[in-house]
Amino acid sequence: MSYQPNQPPYGGYAPQQYGQQGPPSGAPPQGYQQPYGAPPPLGQYPPQQGHYPPPQQGHYPPPQQGHYGAPPPQGGQYGAPPPQPHGYHAPPGQPPYGQQQHGYAPPSQPPAGYPPQGQPPVGYGAPQAGGFPPQGIPPQGIPPQGIPSQPSPGYIPGQVAPGDYRPQADALRKAMKGFGTDEKALIAVLSQLDPLQMAAVRDTYSKHLGRDLFKDVKSETGGEFRDGLLAVIDGPLMHDVESVHSAIDGAGTKEWLLNEILLGRSNADMHAIRTAYEMRYRRSLSKDVEGDLSFKTSTLFAIVLRAARTEESVPINPQTIDTDVRSLQGKNVTEVCSIFAKASNAELRAISQAFQSRYHTPLEKYIEKEFSGHMEDALLLMLRSATDPAMRDAILLEESMSGMGTKDERLIVRVVRAHWNRNHKEMVKRAYQHKYGKNLIDRVRGETSSDYQRLMIALLE
Repeated sequence: MSYQPNQPPYGGYAPQQYGQQGPPSGAPPQGYQQPYGAPPPLGQYPPQQGHYPPPQQGHYPPPQQGHYGAPPPQGGQYGAPPPQPHGYHAPPGQPPYGQQQHGYAPPSQPPAGYPPQGQPPVGYGAPQAGGFPPQGIPPQGIPPQGIPSQPSPGYIPGQVAPGDYRPQADALRKAMKGFGTDEKALIAVLSQLDPLQMAAVRDTYSKHLGRDLFKDVKSETGGEFRDGLLAVIDGPLMHDVESVHSAIDGAGTKEWLLNEILLGRSNADMHAIRTAYEMRYRRSLSKDVEGDLSFKTSTLFAIVLRAARTEESVPINPQTIDTDVRSLQGKNVTEVCSIFAKASNAELRAISQAFQSRYHTPLEKYIEKEFSGHMEDALLLMLRSATDPAMRDAILLEESMSGMGTKDERLIVRVVRAHWNRNHKEMVKRAYQHKYGKNLIDRVRGETSSDYQRLMIALLE
């Protein structure tokens, strides 16, 4: 299987098609990805009533090819993925495809003079699976601002997987009841759950046993092992909320954590995070975050937290892309922040491609040259979230283990977030193997120990 970075990144978890009891009749096999914009299959978790109102924006689209400025195919879509021929060449400095274990195949660099056949027509490049005709002209009834998608699994409070989860609840209680704790049993149950299954187990534990799973695990475990288990039990949304609060609470700011929780996110998930944070802490997320940052990065996060990104279903306008590329070269920080914070992933890919074509340098290299510190890290993460989220996460995981000592908090956050999307997790493992020539699980095993090690390995397997 060749590496094709076309799985949703963290925060845009691929919907699991079935619950604990296996797929319903006619359901696709595990790991199947619905085309972007297609209706959910029968048997997929239904939306819950009485929770957040329908969001105005969608979840992560399938990340497209175009990593580090790769061009579209001849006659292809602007900002869309080129085909994946067997034998893609690696970027300069990378070993060529075919020499990599696990078949990671990064795209090539664009040739001079891209686009190959001139500028594509206005609107070209909308996702075909969303119902648009080849020219990208929305059919009658589609609003110009695009069709909002639903939040990712785990981002609608109260939504749980169908099925009977009393066996899992009983197994967890048995692991902690009486003298001592069966850590291996806790790992065996909790590491196998997707976001909605985790929510169902926690809900069942409360109703069936009259106890709080989070509190029980917190009282029975300790150290990094406890932190990892609690992150899993919290689920994607509440772990994001708690992580943001941790990032800005007390002296100093964990800028890396703010970046990873809030940047590159869909508007639907951002709405969910903001609402849940304000319900949990009775404070404005925007004010809390902006008040903890310097002026330049505060401006970026202020725009991000408005959750006003362009919908992925909106066709790309090459004239807008060209204007944005010229603005980036102008080096006005406020303009750069606005462009990155408002663009859809498809637009960021198109901007990256067009920047490479016009200035003959990758946009990543330009960002690294012109910006520094928190701003540089933030812009690079946003760009990589659009171009190659699997490689983004591979780099972040290695960063948490490299140097003197293991940055355990970062490793736990990154492993747990990768764990929520099984398909994306597999792509991260392939990307890591390609970039570092090592097996990710072996690397994590060498940096951890005891029950903490067993949990991290189980989450990555």
